[in-house]
This record gives sequence, structure tokens and C-alpha cells, in this order.
Amino acid sequence: MKAMAIPLLLVLGASAQAAVVTEEIRYRLDGQSYLGYLAYDDSLPSPLPGVLVVHEWWGHNDYARQRAEMLAELGYAALALDMYGDGKHTEHPSEAGEFAKASLASLPLAEQRFNAARDWLAAQERVDDGRIAAIGYCYGGGVVLHMARAGAELKAVASFHGSLTPLADPLPAGSPVRIAVFNGAADPLVPAEQVAAFRQEMDAAGADYLLVDYPGALHAFTNPKADSVAAEFNMPLGYDAEADKDSWLQLQEFLRESLE
Repeated sequence: MKAMAIPLLLVLGASAQAAVVTEEIRYRLDGQSYLGYLAYDDSLPSPLPGVLVVHEWWGHNDYARQRAEMLAELGYAALALDMYGDGKHTEHPSEAGEFAKASLASLPLAEQRFNAARDWLAAQERVDDGRIAAIGYCYGGGVVLHMARAGAELKAVASFHGSLTPLADPLPAGSPVRIAVFNGAADPLVPAEQVAAFRQEMDAAGADYLLVDYPGALHAFTNPKADSVAAEFNMPLGYDAEADKDSWLQLQEFLRESLE
């Protein structure tokens, strides 16, 4: 399958810090259009390290874009990518579950979708193609861990409240990808047994990894909308401001060590 990127180069706006600009772009894979959202600080000298942001199971929404803008403020060229196609997203969990399940029905296709975005970002003049990482939330956390296990061209990946169980093969021994996991210790979707199995997998591979388990934190603990979604749909979600703040601070150090 052949990927082709088509940037629109449409500047949609800038943050309160005027140096940070955003661009909505389109890229294509086998005739399917995908939506990306690029954020970067145009006052910084190029090339910049790049970071891919993989959305929650809701799809390519404002939350993923906000995280891309936050990364741009830290000095990265950040691309919120699209694993579903056409920027598809929803606010209903049943539809989100269908989207996520369909996107992972073919792991080779899911990998190609991720890599199409990675290749687009790497091809940009302002990006250092040798310094690219990926972060993901919930569904996206599982995706970036899978891409590390699958040998994607990444320096590092970070998962926030994502599934830790391999979708296919475990991390191979000697993998050069640095891995960070920020997990809610009270998350029923990622039970203690799954965390223990992940540690065993990482140790067996000799991985360079960080695992932070936040006591009392539930699934989606970084998303301020988690509480309202939990109430509306009776889901085991919850925002944890302290875990959100600490995990973001730890991510900053992790990315500095990995990319700079």
C-alpha cells in the first residue's frame, strides 16, 4: 500500500502565544483521506523534534489537538493524527467502540495509517526526521505501544491510560524505543494483572521504560471531560488533576531525554 501526503497548509489560528501556529492538513493512504492537525512554534530554529499525538477512541477531536498545541509550546512540531479516516469522531461510546474495533481489525492497515502520518511529519522541512516520538491517550496509548512493539521508526512512545496488553507480538529484545506508561492504578480497564504482565514483558525485552501507576486514578484521568462522560454514560472514568499535571511534567522530561 502506498501513502501520499497532500498538505493543505491552511493556517487555522494561533494560540495566545503568537509564535505557536496551527495547520490543518490532509494526507492520503490508498485513496482514503486522513485529517491531521499540526502545531509548532515558528519562532524556533528548524529542524524541530517531532511528536505524533494519537487520539482516544472518540476519534480525531479537540482534545488531541489541544495536546498537540501544548507540545508545540514546549518546542516540538506536533501532529495530531487520524486513525479512522476523514477526521471521523463521535461523542457516544458505542460508536467510539465500533470505530476503534474496526480500526484494529487489520493490524497491518492500522500500522500503515499510523506510518502514513509519521512519514508526513518526517518529510516536513521544519522537522528532524531522526527525532520523532509518539504519545497516545486511551485507545491511542494502546496504538503507540503497538507501534513500538512493531518496530516503527520512533525514538520513544508514551501511553496515557492505554491498554498494556500486546495486540500482537510482545516487544522484541533489544528494542531501541524508549517507553513511558502513565496508568491509573484504580482503572478497571487496566487491572493490576495487566500492569504486572507489562512489567514482565518490558523486563524480558531489556526495555528502557518508565511505568507510573497513580493511586486512585481512573481511566481517562488526563481528560477534564471524563467526569461528565462518566455521569452521562455510567462509565468507570474520572479526571484526576494531580495525576494529569504530574504525568505531563514527567512526559516533558521523558521527551527531553529521548529527543534532545
